[in-house]
Amino acid sequence: MSVTINYKKSISAKTLYNQILFIDEKFNISTIKKYILSSEFSLITDLIKTKSLKKKIITFEISSKKKIILVSIKKNILSSEAENLGAKFYEQFKDFKNNQYNLNSDTTSNLSDKIVGYFLHGLKLKSYKFDKYKSKKDKINFSIIVSGKNKPSLNDQIKFKAIEEGTFYTRDLVSEPGNVLHPDEYAKRLKTLKKNGLNVKIYDEKKLKKLGMNTLLGVGQGSIRGSYLVTIEWNGLKNNTKPVAFVGKGVCFDTGGISLKPAKFMEDMTYDMAGSAVVVGLMKSLALRKAKINAVGVVGLVENMPGGNAQRPGDIVKSYSGKTVEVLNTDAEGRLVLADALTYTEKKFKPKFIVDLATLTGAIIVSLGSEYAGLFSNDDNLSKQLINVGEKVEEKVWRMPLNKNFDKLIDSKNADMQNINYVGGAGSTTAAQFLQRFILNKTPWAHLDIAGMAFSKYGGALNSGGATGYGVRLLNKLIEDHYE
Repeated sequence: MSVTINYKKSISAKTLYNQILFIDEKFNISTIKKYILSSEFSLITDLIKTKSLKKKIITFEISSKKKIILVSIKKNILSSEAENLGAKFYEQFKDFKNNQYNLNSDTTSNLSDKIVGYFLHGLKLKSYKFDKYKSKKDKINFSIIVSGKNKPSLNDQIKFKAIEEGTFYTRDLVSEPGNVLHPDEYAKRLKTLKKNGLNVKIYDEKKLKKLGMNTLLGVGQGSIRGSYLVTIEWNGLKNNTKPVAFVGKGVCFDTGGISLKPAKFMEDMTYDMAGSAVVVGLMKSLALRKAKINAVGVVGLVENMPGGNAQRPGDIVKSYSGKTVEVLNTDAEGRLVLADALTYTEKKFKPKFIVDLATLTGAIIVSLGSEYAGLFSNDDNLSKQLINVGEKVEEKVWRMPLNKNFDKLIDSKNADMQNINYVGGAGSTTAAQFLQRFILNKTPWAHLDIAGMAFSKYGGALNSGGATGYGVRLLNKLIEDHYE
């Protein structure tokens, strides 16, 4: 199903479009009298006595072809609440045959500024569906004409559309099966982002070997597919201001390698590249809305497969940083990809900060479920900013500990460090502690473990199950509120 939104100055109350009218939380219907026909107002006055006013959305059947829908909002509704209300609206009406609506923005005059934009934004985000491989697709269109004076500004319309397109691009990437979106194909797709004004550079295996990115290359060496590091730059300030940087784990399929995963649920390992997809979707959003920021996204793209040339447990590899790693478990591969990507990002771009995202550990799901991403950071200010914007857009993070006392769990007798803690416990923290060793110049850094957030079996407030796109809106808000 596709959702189209158009804007008009006004539309006749006599139209057979279903009408969406906003009203206060007490359902004071006198405020909508001038926007509908007198016969319709009389009908609503009579029927509202039979309705439960505890509901946020109440429907009145005017005829077989027309409904009037009252949406109740409180005076100082939060933007996230308005988005959730829009998503709820979509869920309630998506299966109706007549999905043509007129949303009268003038009915928000006494209620809340910018409500309409956030309401429609939530509705759009909820409408996403990945049906690319379905032979029979749902062809029903959900059409909304927005009339009145309280429409989103042109700048807000551009911003919302950019975030939606970035989020949908992320969801598309995460939803693709592993036989389609392998590292070779992924790198090709990233080239197409140049048309959005992004500077894309692709480093293949030959270049990576020359650079000495052996921890990243080791993960992918069992696959017939290539391994890549891709940098995506957005220069929105046209000057030499230090960029903000985002790094993503792009393991397109993770079998665990020689340390093979159990067969049950291995099909879900197509989303082990979700961290990279968030970075890509964010960079696309920034370009589409022409964000006034210099930003860089860096993604490591590999496929972790068992094979005659696969990395073995016990192998020792030298990272781009010069530090050596003993690979005790080939299924702790994401941190090996990020290790080289983090050091390269810090050295090459000298950013203001680095945020990395990865579906890194199952332990974070044990800790936080699907409600919060795990946040690990060397910087209190960056952590506070991420927590704050996470609450605003309801893409929440919870700060977890880093401490030098955990280092002994990843110190190796044979190399500078080992890639897994075999003593047991603190799985997410020791993974983050490992990553921190590859931040060499004390750059403010945050690691987001999104293993519980990137994919949802049952759906969330703004998604209907599957790939969530978690992180695009969070990081966009971080930039918008603190760095633009």
